[in-house]
Amino acid sequence: MKITIVGTGYVGLVTGTCFAEMGNSVTCVDIDEQKIENLKNGIIPIYEPGLEAMVKRNVVNNTLNFHTQLKECLDHCDMAFIAVGTPMGEDGSADLQYVLQVAKEIGQYMTSPLIVVDKSTVPVGTADKVQATIKGELEKRGENIEFHVVSNPEFLKEGDAISDFMKPDRVVVGTEHKETAEAMRRLYAPFFRSSMDRMLVMDVRSAEMTKYVANAMLATKISFMNEVSNICERVGADVNKVRIGIGSDSRIGYSFIYPGSGYGGSCFPKDVKALKKTAEQNGYNAQLLNAVEDVNDRQKFVIADKVIAHYGEDLSGKTFAIWGLSFKPGTDDMREAPSIYIIKKLTALGAKIQAYDPKAVHEAQTYYLKDIDGITYANSKYEALQGADALLLLTEWKEFRSPDFMEVQNALKEPLIFDGRNQFDDERLKQLGFTYYQIGKNGAA
Repeated sequence: MKITIVGTGYVGLVTGTCFAEMGNSVTCVDIDEQKIENLKNGIIPIYEPGLEAMVKRNVVNNTLNFHTQLKECLDHCDMAFIAVGTPMGEDGSADLQYVLQVAKEIGQYMTSPLIVVDKSTVPVGTADKVQATIKGELEKRGENIEFHVVSNPEFLKEGDAISDFMKPDRVVVGTEHKETAEAMRRLYAPFFRSSMDRMLVMDVRSAEMTKYVANAMLATKISFMNEVSNICERVGADVNKVRIGIGSDSRIGYSFIYPGSGYGGSCFPKDVKALKKTAEQNGYNAQLLNAVEDVNDRQKFVIADKVIAHYGEDLSGKTFAIWGLSFKPGTDDMREAPSIYIIKKLTALGAKIQAYDPKAVHEAQTYYLKDIDGITYANSKYEALQGADALLLLTEWKEFRSPDFMEVQNALKEPLIFDGRNQFDDERLKQLGFTYYQIGKNGAA
């Protein structure tokens, strides 16, 4: 198939590259000329394991191309995917200006029958707006070209997006047009070699809703477990053991019930707010979602609060090593990362920070923490420890799982760890002489 992907952000670039990998002819379009030039030269704007090699391979094979002009990419195109950003507006709703601008240009430039696919995360009713926008532009041109708008939400995990796309657990397609549904089946068939049962075809509005509900459900599990962890601390229970006790129940499972410093990233915070706003716009107060968000906002400060409880409110003269800045391992994404809130709170109280992250340092330096005084960046996890008063583990990168604790102990002024991911064995650290604070467990080991 000949496919145009509009938007070369996380979703657009992964989607276009994976479709090209299966032999489709894909052109990714973006108005950012420098980004397009970089992509043509194999410079990838995001960190995602496996993506760079796949992009380069398909550029060489001429199955993947990059362009800045949508007008030149729609001629005899079979499908146009809208994968531009939907940033959160001031009121919490999704900002659709970029989606509708693409729809407008499609209506202005399309020359043959076209399937238009909403891949961006959009609220219920967006497909209707895209449909109306394209139709309005065609009417201005005096054209009557057939087109159909499909909802095809993405369910990619940052850090594992290539695997998620190439081996999806499900593909949701929203359309009531039989021929369009069949075209989407043909497109996704290579990703379901054993069975197409995991492609779920439904009406457009249900497909749009599915994306938000999935992320809100996962966010709810995270906030629920973090709320439980706070109760455990107060009653003297160990949340790590509670997690095992409930996770063994097949109705609950172990996914997304690890206590920590709260969720972040590009999806959960924005999508929970957008679903709340959708409910509000339709006369419903989503109390559970309000609580999910409130718990998460509070949870981001739990590790900072433990530091303050240990040292007091005045952190002048204290230096803390930070392991992990990204909101999760496997990505350089720092959007709504707990590290941002923790570092800002500690530095506001006079602390110095020595931070290390395998991939997110550039993001921190150039955007998320660029205005923060008192922060320096190390080239390795052990370098970050040198002369620090304590270690704060905030992101569970693999390289942090089994450190040399003797080296950690020798580098720190005192053997003290605040673990925002409950990654280490508290009994072992106690035997090694560490003071070890976790989430959801009262006191220190």
